[in-house]
Amino acid sequence: MMVPKGSILNAALVLAGGLLGGLIGRFLTPDYQKIALSGLGLVTLVIGVKMALGSKNVLVVAASIALGGMLGLALGINAGLESLATLAQSWIGVKDDTNFVTIVVAATVLYCVGPMTLLGCIQERLERRIELLSLKSTLDGIAAIFFGATSWPAMVLTALLVLIFQSALTFAAQPLRALADDEELLAELTGTGGIMLMATGLGLLGIAKIPTASYLPALILAPGFIVVGRRFRKPKALPR
Repeated sequence: MMVPKGSILNAALVLAGGLLGGLIGRFLTPDYQKIALSGLGLVTLVIGVKMALGSKNVLVVAASIALGGMLGLALGINAGLESLATLAQSWIGVKDDTNFVTIVVAATVLYCVGPMTLLGCIQERLERRIELLSLKSTLDGIAAIFFGATSWPAMVLTALLVLIFQSALTFAAQPLRALADDEELLAELTGTGGIMLMATGLGLLGIAKIPTASYLPALILAPGFIVVGRRFRKPKALPR
């Protein structure tokens, strides 16, 4: 049975970064912790904008976000993730950590949404290489330092969620290869993920509290709309 080395590395660096951030955070006042988290929010917002601009069909992204958000709300995805974080917080015994739930949700979305996650898992499964996931792991580990400076216990749970999610993607990589090889599908998936990261960035900045995880079904709807749309396109007439 294949061992998802890339996902294990990713989770390990997220955990290490979070613990390092926790050590640093012990010497920081709440104001410094807040400004570090706000800086991460700004970077997340910029990454989200860049990804969103990669979309070639804004109507597909808009429809995916709107319908995906309603579907996610009906399924209780964000509420479920928050409940899991709250339960874990109580189990770990850090009830005084007011940022725990917020950081778990934001960091999980940040680490799991994006083309590098999908492409890296596919590369490991089909090519037995982890170059992409190694690069992603390094970036995620650096971001984890800033998250950990505010709440290192939150990064322990986040590392576990990253390991579970990416391992599942790795084992399901074979049917996902067609998605990664199709530029149009990948562009709309990336654009939709960018909108989600923008929402995450706004939340970290304290500008708006958006249930970002509720939009996860949009990542399935975006490429789905493209596939359905292709079936209704009129075939080009053959030259005589």
